[in-house]
Amino acid sequence: MAALNLPVISCSLDPASRSRTLASMSSGLLREQGHESSVIDLAELELPAFDNDRVFDSPVFRRLHDVISAADGVVLAFPIYNWAPAATVKSLIEATGATGEDGRVAAWFDKVVTFVCAAGLPHSFMATGTLGQSLMLDFKCVINPYTAYLSERDWERPEVLRVDRAERLAKTMTVHAELSGLLAARTYRSVWEV
Repeated sequence: MAALNLPVISCSLDPASRSRTLASMSSGLLREQGHESSVIDLAELELPAFDNDRVFDSPVFRRLHDVISAADGVVLAFPIYNWAPAATVKSLIEATGATGEDGRVAAWFDKVVTFVCAAGLPHSFMATGTLGQSLMLDFKCVINPYTAYLSERDWERPEVLRVDRAERLAKTMTVHAELSGLLAARTYRSVWEV
């Protein structure tokens, strides 16, 4: 398989975030498979809150839009708060998914998207359902059915997952790369449509 462009976007603003650790691990696994993968850390970039106006003037918005547009697939690493993905994920997708009168087109169309989640407890494992549905229906994304959902119980010690959870993260990244590679030669291109 040819090398793919598979960025990992870390969507936590918490300086001690486990999802940031998972983002780094995910990127490393993709690079081990021979793909290009860097971690884009939203905590370092300070994307303005989505206001459907001035956010589009931000150089951070332009950088993120370019990264997502150019990607063969995108890994979103984020914490689960209150039974849902962190608000930073939604703000990122709202900004980079907006299409405007100035010719701006959403960056997310036809992307393979994989979720890597850090949670306090194992009970919120279905928290990504609405986010996945939105990406599928709005942008015709293909959502990797292998979500890496990791709770506090899944860590041996800081930065070391239990063996079975490390294997799940590795499998999730393998499936992400395979789906992205298989769909790279697709013959269709999606736009806004119901």
